[in-house]
Amino acid sequence: GEWPTWLQGILLRNGPGMHTIGDTKYNHWFDGLALLHSFTFKNGEVYYRSKYLRSDAYNCNVEANRIVVSEFGTMAYPDPCKNIFAKAFCYLSHTIPEFTDNCLINIMKTGDDFYATSETNFIRKINPQTLETLEKIIDFLRIYEFTSTLCCSKYKSQAGVTNATRCLEFNIKVLYFYLFSEKEKKKSCFKHLEVVCSIPSRSLLHPSYYHSFGITENYIIFVEQPFRLDIVKMATAYIRGVNWASCLAYHKEEKTWFHFIDKKTKKEIPTKIYTDAMVLFHHVNAYEEDGHIVFDIIAYADNSLYDMFYLKNLNKDFEENTKLTSVPTCKRFVVPLQYDKDAEVGSNLVTLPSTATAIKEKDGSIYCQPEILCEGIELPRINYDYNGKKYRYVFATGVQWSPVPTKIVKFNVQTKETLHWTEDHCWPSEPIFVPRPDAKEEDDGVVLTCIVMSDPNKAPFLLALDAKTFKELGRATVNVEMHLDLHGIFIPEKDMKTEPE
Repeated sequence: GEWPTWLQGILLRNGPGMHTIGDTKYNHWFDGLALLHSFTFKNGEVYYRSKYLRSDAYNCNVEANRIVVSEFGTMAYPDPCKNIFAKAFCYLSHTIPEFTDNCLINIMKTGDDFYATSETNFIRKINPQTLETLEKIIDFLRIYEFTSTLCCSKYKSQAGVTNATRCLEFNIKVLYFYLFSEKEKKKSCFKHLEVVCSIPSRSLLHPSYYHSFGITENYIIFVEQPFRLDIVKMATAYIRGVNWASCLAYHKEEKTWFHFIDKKTKKEIPTKIYTDAMVLFHHVNAYEEDGHIVFDIIAYADNSLYDMFYLKNLNKDFEENTKLTSVPTCKRFVVPLQYDKDAEVGSNLVTLPSTATAIKEKDGSIYCQPEILCEGIELPRINYDYNGKKYRYVFATGVQWSPVPTKIVKFNVQTKETLHWTEDHCWPSEPIFVPRPDAKEEDDGVVLTCIVMSDPNKAPFLLALDAKTFKELGRATVNVEMHLDLHGIFIPEKDMKTEPE
């Protein structure tokens, strides 16, 4: 095919790459050492490059030729040859876990710089052109004694906000959200962070798991789900011989609470707003309309997804034998901000045309039920010029009862129309939408996705689709063993520092 000549820049992807070190193996696919991929587009041609993130975890493991740094699904224990004192010290030191800097989940742009990120309190600066690993960042987070710090790894940006993301800090008592100052776009931005709001955790020793959040023009949205981390179990996991992942549990009998933070007042909306139990990883988009907050998410009825990716399950019959017990569902919640305070108990406060409801309870709280937009999509992306605004299109991977994506989907949230691309033996990654320069329409551009082949005799490739029609524009075959990845970004040529080739 032909690659659009206007497509100039770098597609940068991140995900687990190395799962075996010496004679040791990780237990879970999400534990693998981070492998960065880049596709550079220049004058209608595509250039591929990949490199392992040279994290401290990578360096320590490779030097020892065994896994010596624990990951979420794999605990690393002392060398059997160590003496008893060294072993005792190692066990005691894990009471307060020091998390890995194996930043394998996403890529974040802050100011002029780019960082590999994960769900721990470390990020690693990288050079997006050479994929060189640069400094390790931690000091911008305030880490308290007995604090379990996990960070949102799925980031969003919005006009007027410089990467309105970095992170949630799970202190036992509060959740902090940090918002980068628009004025601090250089390296110093990590030293100029603003605590926007603190939210008391529903359970002091059982904070909720967060992977992403929503943002509108005036509000930040946190969903406190009953998929929670047990701090006591986490502190004793190493001694008990279990991994940290086993300390996460889904409490299906509990409710899911919504928190809306007003960006102007820096206070949470006082009304208690909730829905039924669910597990959430990815927000799609959110916006405000006629006194309501509308936000779309991908939700599950249980936490079976994580268990699917233990390496013991990833055998040749994975697609046929491994089935989710809950299909991912795109749900739309509509929450009224302005409503009649004298409305009758049991009345639906939603006035927008939607099947979503918000029922007033006797105690003044609001119980929400969503509109089901569609089922079977994950890793959602949008045209981020529409982030925080009313929008039409979601670009996502298509999955059903197997967690492995088999198609790329374009879904219209307003008309419910769907387009898709699929091909035998193809496992596509998260699709990235790149708008055409000076585009006037939301879907004017291309969708890029990395395709891994389940047939070992066929080479992987980068696929480009016309975002309007979903017709294939071109593919760039890569003669390497390319891995499934997780998240990434497209960096336009104008956003990159100029460096000599």
